[in-house]
Amino acid sequence: MPLPEDHHLTVIAETYRLLGDPTRLKVVLTCLEGPIAVGDIAKATGASQSLVSHHLRLLRAARLVRGTRRNKQVFYEVEDDHIARMLADMLAHAQEDHEPGEEDEIRS
Repeated sequence: MPLPEDHHLTVIAETYRLLGDPTRLKVVLTCLEGPIAVGDIAKATGASQSLVSHHLRLLRAARLVRGTRRNKQVFYEVEDDHIARMLADMLAHAQEDHEPGEEDEIRS
């Protein structure tokens, strides 16, 4: 497979940088289930509403989540299926059972 163009690599690297923050990752994971209000995201993640709003601004700018206004509230969800699949795959990988030292044996 040929390497992507530099601007695509930059988008990928920025996406992983944003998801590297545990609170931001919790925010995105909370948005996987469908539209959810900022207050409910704050409750689910244990973060303040202002911190959640700050993270949502960054995630929206990176096209990882989108917001839809309903009356006075904005409901957030994961932007598209690509992001949802990537996160589901990452979670499945993190939750796989393996024996301690198993990675060392595979690399040998």
